Amino acid sequence: MTTVPVELPEETFAVARRSPDEVAREMKSALAVRWYEQGLVSQGMAAQIAGMSRSEFLDTLSAYGVAACQETIEDIDKALRRG
Repeated sequence: MTTVPVELPEETFAVARRSPDEVAREMKSALAVRWYEQGLVSQGMAAQIAGMSRSEFLDTLSAYGVAACQETIEDIDKALRRG
């Protein structure tokens, strides 16, 4: 696993009332949700990035207000017509 150093102002943690570990977890979750929402990664890969099970990731999507199914009705219609 690769470590990515991120520097934040010290007061970030006091203002957010979060520990550095909590902030790191939230950042990973937010990144995973965003990349999933953009269609860059699958649910399974996003869950892995966030360090959680797929079921937990689905709950996280809900908490962020992001639909678990990223396909539109048009996408599904096209797939069905192709067979």
